Amino acid sequence: MEPNPSPRILVIMPAWNEAEAVGNTVREVLHTNARYDVLVVNDGSTDNTAEEAVAAGATVLNLPFNLGVGGAMRAGFKYARRLGYAQVIQVDSDGQHDPRSIDEVLAGLAHADISIGARFADRGEYKVNGPRKWAMQLLAKVISSLAKTKLTDVTSGFRAANHRAITQYLDHYPAEYLGDTIDSLVVAIRSGCTVTQVPVEMRARQGGKPSHNPAKAAIYLGRSVFALLFALTRKPTAPAVIAADTIGA
Repeated sequence: MEPNPSPRILVIMPAWNEAEAVGNTVREVLHTNARYDVLVVNDGSTDNTAEEAVAAGATVLNLPFNLGVGGAMRAGFKYARRLGYAQVIQVDSDGQHDPRSIDEVLAGLAHADISIGARFADRGEYKVNGPRKWAMQLLAKVISSLAKTKLTDVTSGFRAANHRAITQYLDHYPAEYLGDTIDSLVVAIRSGCTVTQVPVEMRARQGGKPSHNPAKAAIYLGRSVFALLFALTRKPTAPAVIAADTIGA
């Protein structure tokens, strides 16, 4: 009797005008592990993002206009549920998330519903300064208290989810700025999902230009605090709903 094959993992890549990098990122992911299926959510791109992703071997879900990372990920979670994936992981299409770390982040799901690939956990040389650093430290402290575990990088988009977390995300996964990181995480925790983090190293963007500058960093500080306060007012998903959906899966 042959052993059962390992379950397949859905790698979700939100992409907006990432034609320069998405093809290489998809190929890297597919080369890393044969269990990975890549879904590129083309978030209203006006360049050749979709064509590059298809040529590299990804399935592409085209959104009619730009919804932002939150909207793209929500579409990805719906796709995952429809096709029966029990585990998914978000990977940036610009190549900053090292595909060789995907298995490490997924391993965190052995004892938590959400696993975060953390940049500030004694691994790698990723650094931020000024208002952006202050905001990240404040957010990490507050959300660590909510999660009852130490978290150092709650704004990381390099995160994995199991079936329980996917179910909760489908009930609440906001599209507004920082909603895909702060808001979604806070509501998931308040809804009963457990969270862990795994130290990872981040790479430089493989294409395009970073958007950070001092003015935007200051704006980020204000918006992140507002996003946290807003998230704390959200109504959590009823645990019974998550449990019932998980049992029926």
